[in-house]
Parts: sequence; C-alpha cells; structure tokens
Amino acid sequence: MPIDFPGGFLPYAEEWEKRISAFIEWRPDAPEPADAAPDGARVPGIAGLPFAVKDNIAVKDFSLSCGSKLLEKFRSPYSATVVRRLEAAGARVIGKTNLDEFGMGSSTDNSALGRTNNPWDTGRVPGGSSGGSAAAVAAGIVPFALGTDTGGSVRQPAAFCGVVGLKPTYGAVSRYGLVAYASSLESAGVLADTVERCRAVFSVIRGPDPLDETSHGAPAAAPPLYPDAGTGRPAAPGGRIGVLSPEAVARALAAAAKDAGGEGGALEAAAQASVLEEETRRGFELAKTRLSGLGYTLVEVEIPSLKYGVPAYYTIATAEASANLARFDSIRYGARPGYAENPDELVDKAREAGFGAEVKLRILLGTFVLRSGFQDRYYLRAQRIRQGIRRGFEALLGDGEYREKAGLDAILMPVFPSRAFGRGPSSLSAFAQKAADLYTCCANLAGLPSLSFPASVEGGLPVGVQILGRACAEGTLLDIAEAYEKKYPFPHPGGYRAFWS
Repeated sequence: MPIDFPGGFLPYAEEWEKRISAFIEWRPDAPEPADAAPDGARVPGIAGLPFAVKDNIAVKDFSLSCGSKLLEKFRSPYSATVVRRLEAAGARVIGKTNLDEFGMGSSTDNSALGRTNNPWDTGRVPGGSSGGSAAAVAAGIVPFALGTDTGGSVRQPAAFCGVVGLKPTYGAVSRYGLVAYASSLESAGVLADTVERCRAVFSVIRGPDPLDETSHGAPAAAPPLYPDAGTGRPAAPGGRIGVLSPEAVARALAAAAKDAGGEGGALEAAAQASVLEEETRRGFELAKTRLSGLGYTLVEVEIPSLKYGVPAYYTIATAEASANLARFDSIRYGARPGYAENPDELVDKAREAGFGAEVKLRILLGTFVLRSGFQDRYYLRAQRIRQGIRRGFEALLGDGEYREKAGLDAILMPVFPSRAFGRGPSSLSAFAQKAADLYTCCANLAGLPSLSFPASVEGGLPVGVQILGRACAEGTLLDIAEAYEKKYPFPHPGGYRAFWS
C-alpha cells in the first residue's frame, strides 16, 4: 500500500529541504517495493510511514554514495536487512540522507556531495556523521530515519538536532548492507521523533540475520523490549542510574597527562576539549534533577580507563577503515579516471580524485598503526584498552550473559561538550571534534547500547544527554527516556509541524 501523504506535507517537506539540505536523494514518489508487507504483517507505529536512510546503507535502486565523489553515481542492486525488515512492516523509503564521507566526521560538513544545516539554526552543523538523518527527523520531514553509529554518529547528531538517537548493542541489528567503516565498532541505529517510535522501529530491525554472522538475539534473561508482557505501557520510573560526570572525566584525563610527563600534551588538550560549555552543563544538571524527581536514584561513578578511550577508538577505527576501504580501487568499485598507464596509476588517480581529505587522513593513520613493528605498540595496545573499558562498564552494569544482578540500570553521560557548533571562526577544530568523541566512543568500544534524548533547550538550541546500558538492555534505556519524555515533552525547532501520529 503506497503512503498517503497528509495534505500540505509535500510543500512543507520541500521548503524545509531547501533550507537544510538533509537529502542526497529525495524521492517521495518512489514506487512501493515489490516485497512490501501484506496487510497482516503491518506493524503499528511503522506501517504507512515514510522513512529516510543514511546513504551508506543499501536501498535497492537508490543511491549508495557514502557521501563520496568516488561513489556518487553508484546505485545499490539490493537492500540492507534493516531496510527490508522495515519495508516488510509497512514503511517506505522516501530518500537517502547526507553524511560525512564514509561516516568519518562529526559535522556532516565532510560530505563531498553537499552541506546539511541544523533545523534549529541553519548557520550551525547538524552533527555527524548521521547529520542528514537527524536533520530530516528534527524538521518533521520523516518520523524516523536510519543512521549508523561507529563512535557516536547517531547520538551526537540526535543531541544537536533535538531528536531521539539509539545505538543498539553490537550485533543486535544486522549490518548486512551497511558499507563498512570500522566493522567491530559500528551499528545501524535509529533516529526518531519520539521514544515510542524509536522502540517500535528497533523492535522490527533487531534480531539475528543469517547474512550477518555477528548478529544475535538477546539472552533470555535480558530485559524485555516492551514492559508489562509486551503491552507497550511504559514501566514505572525507578531504579539506580550511575552518573559519569564531566568532572570525573576531566580528572582522569588530567591524571593521564601528568603520568605521561612531557608526552602528555595531547591528553592535556583532550582534557580541555572535553570540558562542557555552560549551556550544555546546565542541560546535563537539569537532566539529573529531573531524573531524580521521577524516582531514579542517582549515584556518582568513575571508570578510570575511559581516559584512553579516544586514542584507543581512533587507533582501532582507522586500522579497520584502512582495510575496509581498500576495495574502493575503481576496478571493482568507484568511478574511474579518464586514463591511466597501469593498474597502480589507475588506483592512485581514482583515490586522489575520489576520497576527501578526512578519509585520506584516516586511511593513512590506519595503515601506519598496522605496519610491521607498530601493531604491538599501537593496535594491540588499543585492543587491550578496549577490553579494560568494557570490563569497567560491566563492573557497574553487569555482564552481557546476565550471570549476576546488575548494580545499576544505566549510566548517564553527556553526549558532546557543546551544543551544535557553527561554521567558520565559531567552528570546533578537527582535533577538538575528535577529542570530544570521548563521551560517545566508549559505548562502541564496549559494544553496549546507548540512547541519546533531548534534555532541554538552552540558549535556543537543544541539549542532549545519553544513557548507556547493559548489553541487550535497550528496553531499560527506552523505559527511562520514555518516562522523561512523558513528563518533559521533547522540543521542536521553529516552523515544525507534526504530520505523523
């Protein structure tokens, strides 16, 4: 059944798109998929709704550019598992959204195919790398969109644009059809206008997939996705939430810089980059007060190994990127140069013209850390730090096999040190953007679920917070956020209209 767009929707969507440029490909008139859901398979909260897909996730007969000139004209011959499951539930893709090239960035300004603006202030970035998906949801063009999260790429743009962003447990959602950046870190995620919608979408896309050997179901002892035997009623607020404060993170980074002596300059700079701006701090403190008022017990926690989270993350991510992007040689994939003397020159010319500066930088870094003699010094050390971070979270939240009772239901953290930043002189430096990933990348290193939601509006811009949980405990995180949303409805940018119930 095709989507019946409400009256006035298409002019509204097209006007917003002129302002924010969220889409690489906008096709509201796309034909219904051949394998669309029969009426009996349609899922409430999903059926009959349009959705958008980040342009590094395959949708048959749509663009699959990854925001890169190298793949600008590539069309996907098949659809990713997450897309097929949503189409089978009755939803329909109406466009592919903009992103930082190959998912590498925190602003969506690294796209080679256009610049996306934040619906709250078009002079600011929407975040990244799933900035197009977040902006489309925030503007009300779609009620939900798919993104990918490798180090915060769903949660950070969700916080910048004032929407809900879920990074699931690693393996809870199939990655089949997702163009790989860093395979052991990334997950397909959900950006949605409400927590209820996010829950409904996740209920459809989760679960094992024979096409992805890393995918899995939840243990029998894991919290149910829907409380009260699947009725959909939110659980009564209450429980214990750990608070990982920015002060604790700053102390850990300062101690690490001191231990490093003369080599601690980068850690000192990272400590400065992780300090919250005043508006973000107000939003974080307000979220704490409101959660406490809802009946949750808040407990201060520290995870000392987090101080090495960003170096470990970028070491692993760039190493995997250098291997994954090797396929883009213009022989198998990618636009070919007009002429080359030999295969080596062909590859060199294609990558020089096709890859942007950030992609080239990360490939070079990854190749460096994987060189013979350097793996022990960098890559293997980063993997040991990764295990330490995972154990630190499990000591507080419990292990993924549910062998013991959890001490905490979730951990509350900032998402990013600032609200959506501007461009030009007001922009964050490339180093500051990477250092600020500290609050988000650790969930990816540990493979744990994390949910970002709007806490408040400060200075005219949304401030998001995130809650991180035990493996396969997405239901618990959604319960907490839904209780918050029920008491404190999420904000919208000026000019927003709600077309989707």
